[in-house]
Amino acid sequence: MAAFATRSAAFLGLAVVLCFLAGAASAQQLSPNFYSRSCPNLASIVRSGMTAALQTERRMGASILRLFFHDCFVNGCDGSILLDDTSTFTGEKNAGPNANSARGFEVIDAIKTRVEAACRATVSCADILALAARDGVNLLGGPTWSVPLGRKDSRTASQSAANANLPGPGSSLATLIAMFGNKNLSPRDMTALSGAHTIGRSQCQFFRNRIYNERNINASFAALRQRTCPRSGGDGNLAPFDVQTADGFDNAYYQNLVGQRGLLHSDQELFNGGSQDALVRQYSSSPSQFSADFVTAMLKMGGLLPSSGTQTEVRLNCRRPN
Repeated sequence: MAAFATRSAAFLGLAVVLCFLAGAASAQQLSPNFYSRSCPNLASIVRSGMTAALQTERRMGASILRLFFHDCFVNGCDGSILLDDTSTFTGEKNAGPNANSARGFEVIDAIKTRVEAACRATVSCADILALAARDGVNLLGGPTWSVPLGRKDSRTASQSAANANLPGPGSSLATLIAMFGNKNLSPRDMTALSGAHTIGRSQCQFFRNRIYNERNINASFAALRQRTCPRSGGDGNLAPFDVQTADGFDNAYYQNLVGQRGLLHSDQELFNGGSQDALVRQYSSSPSQFSADFVTAMLKMGGLLPSSGTQTEVRLNCRRPN
């Protein structure tokens, strides 16, 4: 990535000042230096954990980034997606957008164990997830940025909210713009954040209709994907979003869209004669612009926080309330 993009990303991170209400507590400020005294080794612990995870499985970077997205879009970045179901609530892990596809929980668990050993009852699971998502992107070749910290963990989760707030793979451009807009994220933010699909994979069941029935798709690309995604069966078979650099964070996703090689219907909607076509073309030819806009959008998304009155805490175990 261009040095300019990385420097811009770091500056944007340091410049962000966000406030939120944690439960009934007074307003708190998010800051990259939030744990500078209480847990000075936090950043190195998280990065070490992500480095180990990617050495074992490089696509884990995409999985952790997806967890962060799916956490923030449901009642704010509060670690709620990490909670297991309990007798008092049905959580988000088995909501439609997450069931049998959300993964990486054990990576966050392992990092949390190390953080707790260094700084007992200090760092929230939500902040660990935010840092891990950033490091996953950077370790796969993407930009880095200063992550504002100071989030708290929710004590509950909502499967219904997850089903209602997360856009699906068949979403139209209008739906994507509206759902991101509901989170105060602009169409430009949405298009930049969609570039997360430059890494990772999708299950056959989510792109089958596109490769067999849609017309705005490159014929050779459709044939390639049909080899491992039959018309029936094989629902869980995986295919990379970006066939060129499946585990490299770059701007190839947008180049694919221009060539009608978007894997999901919702991907190709960004370049299908609509309002985002010009921006997709820009990102396809300017990796530095994509990096800068991606960082800006990640910081905005990371500032989505629970509403006042939400009961929060610093969980000792990311899977259950204290």
